[in-house]
Amino acid sequence: MLTRRSLGLAAGGLLAAVPAAPPVRAQTWQPSGPIRIIVPFPAGGTTDILARLYAQRLTETMGVSVVVENRGGGGGSIGADVVAKAAPDGQTLLFHNLTFSTTTAALEFIGRAPHSIERDFAPISLGANVPMILLVNAQVPARNLTEFVAWAKAQNPPAFYGSTGPGSTMNLIGEVLKRDGGFQMEHVPFRGAAPLVQDMLAGRIAFGGDQLSSSLQHIRAGTLKPIATLAAQRPRVLPDVPTVREQGFPNAELLGWNGFFAPARTPEHILARLHREIAAAAQYPSLAARITELGAEPGGNSPQEFGASVHAQIAAVRPLVRELRMQVE
Repeated sequence: MLTRRSLGLAAGGLLAAVPAAPPVRAQTWQPSGPIRIIVPFPAGGTTDILARLYAQRLTETMGVSVVVENRGGGGGSIGADVVAKAAPDGQTLLFHNLTFSTTTAALEFIGRAPHSIERDFAPISLGANVPMILLVNAQVPARNLTEFVAWAKAQNPPAFYGSTGPGSTMNLIGEVLKRDGGFQMEHVPFRGAAPLVQDMLAGRIAFGGDQLSSSLQHIRAGTLKPIATLAAQRPRVLPDVPTVREQGFPNAELLGWNGFFAPARTPEHILARLHREIAAAAQYPSLAARITELGAEPGGNSPQEFGASVHAQIAAVRPLVRELRMQVE
């Protein structure tokens, strides 16, 4: 049961087995020009990396160029709004992640939501499940979340934590940890995961979170230290990193995801072709192997399953955002 204090596993359906593709309509759609995949974050983060892997494969199979366009800012809301207002012709897609739910909920809370996940987007498919990892810079004397909380309580002035913007997933998680752990931190927003990681590497930010794929190289190099995962299980590639639930913070548990959306009102035969191509790409051996190497799990589930999971996640996040009175600048 979802509670007001827990993010829970609202997106658990994203782990469902990949079903057969939906029936093919008699009408066959072929794009008339390039397809844009809008990534609502700067280049270099997990969502950008995955989008470019898919774009390369889709270019090979769809008969047109598929290009990634980065539109960072607003915790991902700026790029998402580009797609919400785009023509529903299948040639402008959104590749977003779990912060879509938290940012949208925060914008709704302050009455400034430019779009609705349920009303303005047509889900296509999960691209990948990617565990979100909580990190500290190499100078912080903590090996896990419990030690970090003890360290943070002793800091005066409070330590800085970073996120990909006000209302983003890491902003929400930071506030949940502060509330449940009884300590203070100062929030520093960034336009994406890549600049956040750079400031953590430089020692300017003590604590932050990132999807595993874009931080794995720094973890392996010892320049960033993983202290917890938000996932329900420890990551396969980092089996020594405990979950937040194991360390007494079950309210911070949240499944990571990256997935494809089209504008609402996109015709069903276009969505069906896009789903077939994306689901096939997710299972293409070299692409699936690369996603796995990044510490993620390939997607490819049905639009119905993907949409239900995302909608369940935002339904779980909305009351928590209201409780914490989260703001978006």
